[in-house]
Amino acid sequence: MIAKISGTLAHKVPGEVIVDVGGVGYHLYIPLNVFYRLPEVGEPVSLYVHTHLREDALQLFGFLEQGEKQVFLLLNNVAGIGPKLAINILSGIPADDLAQALKEGDQLRLVSIPGVGKKLAERMVVELRDKFLTLRTEETGQGDGPQLMQDAVSALVNLGYRRPDAEKSVREITQRGERPLPEVLKEALRRLSR
Repeated sequence: MIAKISGTLAHKVPGEVIVDVGGVGYHLYIPLNVFYRLPEVGEPVSLYVHTHLREDALQLFGFLEQGEKQVFLLLNNVAGIGPKLAINILSGIPADDLAQALKEGDQLRLVSIPGVGKKLAERMVVELRDKFLTLRTEETGQGDGPQLMQDAVSALVNLGYRRPDAEKSVREITQRGERPLPEVLKEALRRLSR
């Protein structure tokens, strides 16, 4: 299985690239947001790859960041979403925004993505909400930030607040800088009690 490709960008068009690795050109499907961040043709490029094997084809899907690849793989686990639709979804919404929409259960945002209808949006929220919460926490990095957010959200949920509201409030508070848990909880309670 091919997991990563590094070489020279030989060709790029929206949705597809060819990467030359030692004289062999690898054709990869990519989301549009990856296309817009690629270097110019002839320059070096490195892509994380998902290898998809079908009965009649071997397809490669490329991503600039490991997190994008993880989101793609999670989307593929939803019934009704294959690799091509997952690429289309990531072309219609950045991975971070998708994670946010799923965690908040924002079906209107999901339905605005080409190829995603109401039933699929509902299924995505049900099947992926918890997985995206875990994924995003792991990718946030090390230190107290993710643990602080988990602790604060857990405390608010135990007090009876809805998880999406608690997560949104805590995220907004913690984006402004490091604060101790008691201050975060106090501010979150003030916001949520409005």
